Amino acid sequence: MGNTVLVTGVARYVGARLATALAADPGIDRVIGVDTVPPTAFARSGGAQLEFRGIDLRSSDLAKVIGTADIDTVVHMTLLSGPARSRSALKEHNVIGTMQLLAACQRSATVSRVVVRSTTAVYGSSPADPAVFTEETEAAEPPATGYAKDAVEVEGHVRGFARRRPDVAVCTLRFANFMGPGVDSPLTRFFAQPVLPTVLGFDPRLQFVHEDDGVEVLRRAAGEDHPGTFNVAGEGVLMLSQCLRRAGRVAVPLPSPTFRVLGELARASGLLDFSPEHQALLTYGRAVDPSRLWAELGWTPTFSTADAFADFLARHR
Repeated sequence: MGNTVLVTGVARYVGARLATALAADPGIDRVIGVDTVPPTAFARSGGAQLEFRGIDLRSSDLAKVIGTADIDTVVHMTLLSGPARSRSALKEHNVIGTMQLLAACQRSATVSRVVVRSTTAVYGSSPADPAVFTEETEAAEPPATGYAKDAVEVEGHVRGFARRRPDVAVCTLRFANFMGPGVDSPLTRFFAQPVLPTVLGFDPRLQFVHEDDGVEVLRRAAGEDHPGTFNVAGEGVLMLSQCLRRAGRVAVPLPSPTFRVLGELARASGLLDFSPEHQALLTYGRAVDPSRLWAELGWTPTFSTADAFADFLARHR
């Protein structure tokens, strides 16, 4: 395992948990966490190996850190979604920030491993989708807007970096939606509402990754060479109707145009980040095959999709 690991996006929950887990590894000398604001989890961890650097990925300061701190491994965790009013800023952060990070890694003589957190949203959600996506499956309708489109562009830049630096082990992890007691996301906020709009005539399939399993996958990818692209999801799927029954929520089926208008209003008001990609997911759903990753790691997740959702509900009831 490398002795110095740089983790971007440590102000967010999963990023902070990963940095703390890596710092507890006796094989790692330093963990440098990068974000624009300090993570609260660092203060609670008490890990002497953890260092925080307040850096915007788009600034030249990032290249200085990578160039002077003898970084062995970079774990990129800062692919963000957000409300429509900050769309241009988010695109600049997601795409331009990733390009700056990869450029710094390309110039580095010490970086030997790069791990990128991506999303299964790159497959999109449409009525023409296959039953299950593998890593080689092309999206029937590639994402045209928002966070999912940013993820597609980010993966393109990551593949370009891998071609330019074949000596670096590049691992891209396409995560299904994170779920668990500590996760705060558009989907968990959706399920926290007492009354939930659904699309009349549709019952989409959903997959989740428990936060503990997600952190463990990232920790393993940061400590071992696993080049390639991998789907990450808990075993099995849940239909939206099953989620609603288990959560004890009231469903209000709406015609698709009304559902979209309601989503746009909720997003504009700041009540929920009901982006077009989330609206598509809650209409058509999506399922991926994660078996390649489990075979690669020689490991299986502790939580299935249903287990992850049950753990989320246990905290939020």
